[in-house]
Amino acid sequence: MFEATLTSKGQLTLPAGIRHALGLAAGVRIVFTPLDDGTVILRAKTRNLLDLQGALPATTSVPTDAMRMGDA
Repeated sequence: MFEATLTSKGQLTLPAGIRHALGLAAGVRIVFTPLDDGTVILRAKTRNLLDLQGALPATTSVPTDAMRMGDA
């Protein structure tokens, strides 16, 4: 069993054993699902393709003609 303390700011540090068991690293988003019986399910949020939008810098090195070919 693991325990954690909620801070006055509402923050919670997950115990290392939980982080390791779930393979969690810094920056991973966590989803909490409360159940009617008071149990809370905790899981890492899976990423979808839209989460990556804007992750890479835009480039202007693609010629305009090549971009138009994709529209055809």
